[in-house]
Amino acid sequence: MSASFPSSSSRSSSSTLRASSWTNRGSKRNESNANARKRRFLFSRRRNNELSLLLRVNADSASSSEDGGNGVAFERLVEPLIKTKKDDDALNEGIAAFYDQSTPLWEEIWGEHLHHGYYPNGSADGVDHRAAQVDMIDRALDWASISGMKNILDVGCGLGGSSRYFARKWGKDMKATGVTLSPVQVARGNRIGEEQGLDKQVNLQVADALNMPFEDGKFDFVYSMESGEHMPDKKKFVGELARVCAPKGRILIVTWCHRNLKENETDLNEDEQKLLKRICDAYYLPAWCSSDDYVKLMKAEGLKDIKTEDWSLEVRPFWRAVIKTALTWRGVLGLFKSGPETLRGALVMPLMTKGLKDGTIAFNLLTCVKE
Repeated sequence: MSASFPSSSSRSSSSTLRASSWTNRGSKRNESNANARKRRFLFSRRRNNELSLLLRVNADSASSSEDGGNGVAFERLVEPLIKTKKDDDALNEGIAAFYDQSTPLWEEIWGEHLHHGYYPNGSADGVDHRAAQVDMIDRALDWASISGMKNILDVGCGLGGSSRYFARKWGKDMKATGVTLSPVQVARGNRIGEEQGLDKQVNLQVADALNMPFEDGKFDFVYSMESGEHMPDKKKFVGELARVCAPKGRILIVTWCHRNLKENETDLNEDEQKLLKRICDAYYLPAWCSSDDYVKLMKAEGLKDIKTEDWSLEVRPFWRAVIKTALTWRGVLGLFKSGPETLRGALVMPLMTKGLKDGTIAFNLLTCVKE
């Protein structure tokens, strides 16, 4: 029995059909992938536009004459999603939850320093924002005439960026301990220390700055970069810094304050108080105080050589830069992924810009010596 084979023309036709089928399937897959990319693009752009609009309207609402200047607070929209209650007993829990949620996104976009950058003359022209954050540390140290310290306490250390910077700046004999309420920050910060080969010099731990687990006079330099604003008891805060500081040791506080009151004033005006309340609710801040208040507390502790400075102008571009990064696709997607705490914080960022611009908020430095 002879075998039957397809003719060459039939084989060619079959091959052509198969090739055509594969081409069609590939074309459909490419079209499907393109449609998926387009849908993701449109979704991201829509979320970007929505958040951009909310940020702009929220900024405008801060200066609205309606409702006594309170305007429409869009950050309130996400509050039902936030489980942590904000009262005195739960303040530490709220602070920890806020930073547990927001720190990973912040590190992804801004790096290991969780504080303002320094912008000479208030201009961000040609300035790298991450470099500006390091510049803030250097300029604060120079302003306070602090150098070559050996045993440092970093109060409200975040990811420990400042402490690791001190280690690189002042050499292998320097040791730094950082405290924060956020377990996420401690775990990630210590891991960064290992990656950078600085874990023998810098150690972060979970602790309350108002009740620190250290003996009296342990540290020759006590440093607080933008953590004082979270302290509900400023008197106890300054007292703890003084307690753990060694005789002849130095204290440096860089913090958000409200403006100093004028001679005939007993409090901020109503619009200023409402602005600060909205910021407090979003960032888990207790009542604000002024740099004058801090000076009184330092004097009451017997601290000497007290010096203050206002760098509100020098930090003003920072919040505009943060808002700009929040409105990128990566920023918008990250905010929605991070959770309601972080999203609420983003919605009040324009209020920080407004407060710094109109003088309600002051970015203050304070330094002193313990006798």
